[in-house]
Amino acid sequence: SRLNSSLEFPFLSLLVSGGHCQLLRCDGIGSYEVIGGTLDDSLGEAYDKVARMLNLPVGGGGGPAVEALAKNGDPSVVKLPIPMQHRKDCDFSFAGLKNAFRMAVNKMKEIRGLEEGGDLAEQDKADLAASFQNVAIKHLEQRLKLAISNTKRDTPAIDKLVVVGGVAANKAIRESLSNICEANEW
Repeated sequence: SRLNSSLEFPFLSLLVSGGHCQLLRCDGIGSYEVIGGTLDDSLGEAYDKVARMLNLPVGGGGGPAVEALAKNGDPSVVKLPIPMQHRKDCDFSFAGLKNAFRMAVNKMKEIRGLEEGGDLAEQDKADLAASFQNVAIKHLEQRLKLAISNTKRDTPAIDKLVVVGGVAANKAIRESLSNICEANEW
């Protein structure tokens, strides 16, 4: 949700954009510590590539197109791996998910008997989009839960999360992050 009152330091910030994915502890103006970052591809970049693989319009970025399509899909249809789920740090990686998604698209096209360059049916695209978004959100959730746990232990004065960047406009992501914050009484 939008900031309705003044924000006081310290707080945890999650930056999700087309160029970065970072978790930062923000102690004051000019006083920040990166506690997790993008190892390869950012989430916004992954959304853009997914949109292109599904032949969606990407004029304003692929994220809104994928998010809209995902609403009509079943996230359980296509099994995709959650990135780095066994790592105990707060870093992000979307390159492997992007590659797994590309392979899932190609496999679905093969199953449907489509030639290279052929376009999938709208429901297939929706299921693929929903599967991607579901796994991408799970990756964010895992990293954020770890960051909150570590923050509660190391800096108990922090009890707020600020989410910034273009991908923060995604309603499904905002809802998920909001649920995590509520469960942690943030």
